[in-house]
Amino acid sequence: MPTPHVETVKIDELDCWRIRHNGAELMIAQQGAHIFSYGREGEQPVIWPNPAAVFKKGKGIRTGVPVCWPWFGVFDRNPQSVKAMRLSDQPAGAHGFARTATWALAGTTLEGQALRIDLELPVPAGGFPGWPHQVDLTLSLLLDDQLHIRLTSHNRGDDTVTLSQALHTYFAVSDVRNVQVEGLDGSAYIDTADGWSEKTQSGLLHFSAETDRIYLDTPSSLNIVDKDWQRRIQLTSQGSKSTVIWNPWTERAKAFDDMADDGWQGMLCIETANVLDDVVSLAPGESHTLGVSITGIAL
Repeated sequence: MPTPHVETVKIDELDCWRIRHNGAELMIAQQGAHIFSYGREGEQPVIWPNPAAVFKKGKGIRTGVPVCWPWFGVFDRNPQSVKAMRLSDQPAGAHGFARTATWALAGTTLEGQALRIDLELPVPAGGFPGWPHQVDLTLSLLLDDQLHIRLTSHNRGDDTVTLSQALHTYFAVSDVRNVQVEGLDGSAYIDTADGWSEKTQSGLLHFSAETDRIYLDTPSSLNIVDKDWQRRIQLTSQGSKSTVIWNPWTERAKAFDDMADDGWQGMLCIETANVLDDVVSLAPGESHTLGVSITGIAL
């Protein structure tokens, strides 16, 4: 069996790791433990290869799998139980601080034919600025014929901690106008692009305009069906009841300095999440794992 290959590389301002194993390549930035590339030899990429992505210190990377933690999205849209965890009157950035924090590569190990990669977010003495809680955060990746991502929060403090979170994955598609998502029929959702109105999904999900939806009580298995690429991307989640689906479409994309004006065509975000009422409360000593397994299957 080939020896797993881990190479340290630098992209602009960020230190990164390139990991190759059994025909798959994974690229991870140390800032945010941010997977920004994943695919297998001879196949279309699974993660959207955004050529306009910016690799700067302190700035989230617009592609891959941003780790949104310990809150998701706009801070003030979070439940009071999540907002109460933050003890600061300074503005709170969207999606929390984990995605721009410096993580540590704790190790790589072989588990049979699979390669396991463990990354940890060290907790400063006294906790993070404005968030003084002792919660250990680990991102564990298992690379076999799939990519398995597991984000584990462990509360080693003395008080209950409540958080929202997401694995904010940007998937590569041939053209978002020609793909569909299976598995959401009958699911209730909040349409944030339409005034946060409550709706119900009917049939397959297609895309013909800006989409920003929070699906509630979603099943553990969803599929992106991409007939142009003759591929199905299968997503199997754990520790999550909510799914966020997002595409900025034409006007929103033009407002981003780290996305081409037509970049929206080749990407679709399906985010494995715990948001709104689906938050995570950890009593002292408790742990929670949010995870997703990703595999590309030929149609």
